[in-house]
Amino acid sequence: MEQANVVLITQARTGSTRLPGKVLMEIDHEPLLIIHLNRIRKAHRVDKVIVATTDNTADKIIWDISEQNNFNCFAGSENDVLDRFYQSVKNERPTWVVRVTSDCPLIDPDLIDAVISCALVNDVDYCSTGIIENFPDGQDVEVFKFSALERAWKEASLLSEREHVTPYIRNSKNGFTCLDFPCSADYSKVRMTVDEQVDFKVIEQLILALGKDASWLDYTKYLLNSSISDLNAGIIRNEGYLTSLKKD
Repeated sequence: MEQANVVLITQARTGSTRLPGKVLMEIDHEPLLIIHLNRIRKAHRVDKVIVATTDNTADKIIWDISEQNNFNCFAGSENDVLDRFYQSVKNERPTWVVRVTSDCPLIDPDLIDAVISCALVNDVDYCSTGIIENFPDGQDVEVFKFSALERAWKEASLLSEREHVTPYIRNSKNGFTCLDFPCSADYSKVRMTVDEQVDFKVIEQLILALGKDASWLDYTKYLLNSSISDLNAGIIRNEGYLTSLKKD
């Protein structure tokens, strides 16, 4: 079998602290996880998708739903997510790895393709929509070389580096070449990720208004011109990462 050049890994679990089971919550009889995966499936530059869940028995449902919908699944460490990512692709050793998270159900496949292209053309170790954070929260795409992932897996020691996968790569002290994927405007106040019940309500309203296949920019423009964005406006971006930093 030909080796996949670009492997996308999305992390998924049921044990969210703030909203347990959020990826299994349904809109129009479809779990958020499947809405997320079906959008990813449309990315043309991705050769393989892996759902990286945990080896916790509570997450077997993630495995089952993924396989039922013809997605590859891997179960690994619950808290050492860096290890989970590395173990899921260590035998395949793809040239490039894409990281997204399943609490971003409306992730844009065209944006995924664009960030992959940017990374390949510039031949950097790491390219992301999140270095400057002008994209909406929930359109977070990271593309990095497998060699960078492997080095981070070997060398990263802080809890935040193990739990959030890429901080070691993004740290300028470690010598990786990193590139921000530019956004045409500052949409950082726009939120379409799911951490709280009110976030789910926003996603539900977006899908009701625009369907499950709209672009990130169409969803963004709708939120900018709708009062529903007020529901989750006060939630802190990257709160989980900030909590991990305090524990380092």
